[in-house]
Amino acid sequence: MPKVAITELSPKDLKDVLAEWGEPEYRSKQILDWVYCKPISDFSAMSNLPPKLRERLDSEFTFQSLTPITEVTSRDGNTTKALFRLSDGRTIESVLMFYDKRRTVCVSSQVGCGFGCPLCATGTSGFERNLTPAEITDQVLFFCRRLKASGESVSNVVFMGMGEPLVNFEAVWQAIENFTAPNLLGLGARHVTISTIGIPPGIKKLGKKNLQVGLAVSLHAPNNELRNSLVPPNRMYPLEVLIPAC
Repeated sequence: MPKVAITELSPKDLKDVLAEWGEPEYRSKQILDWVYCKPISDFSAMSNLPPKLRERLDSEFTFQSLTPITEVTSRDGNTTKALFRLSDGRTIESVLMFYDKRRTVCVSSQVGCGFGCPLCATGTSGFERNLTPAEITDQVLFFCRRLKASGESVSNVVFMGMGEPLVNFEAVWQAIENFTAPNLLGLGARHVTISTIGIPPGIKKLGKKNLQVGLAVSLHAPNNELRNSLVPPNRMYPLEVLIPAC
């Protein structure tokens, strides 16, 4: 069987696995600290774990749910786009942006997108599949490790990459919990923003959550007639339905 990405496990899932292995509960905190706070990319570097536990983790889990293929950096050095290959061979993109003191990662939530908005390159490529929580989380951890080398850290995360995050809600929300949990990445909820073309059921679901993450709605047009041509879902969720949901 292929290895499971360690970031696919919630803290509770990890505790359950370690309990099955007969490990004390505090091992979970140690492992999560290495994965999210250090962060590292090799189980052998977890120096406060017994060698046998490190070996077992390495035999059953992997740090990487995605593999970097190539990167392109802007001339001013303030933006770096990374192309990743997933375990099934599909590819996604993420972007690291420098602005003043902010270090923002723009993440993808799907491979492709099914809405076909003509103004979006991703939309014209069609939908392939949703990303898993690990595939979303690992985009950010990749840049966390990159910034660590220069003594910096990720300060913000925006869901503005490939895909519509509100139709992959559960995976997106688990990733957000990874980003905001104090014992994981520890970002403030208001440092995370979900960008959507306007999916009212997802917006309402987001409003019921207990974290005040940001919401950015891409309107693109002041009326339904024009928006119908630019954002096809507007035919299902016109402005008079979308705006009250926000």
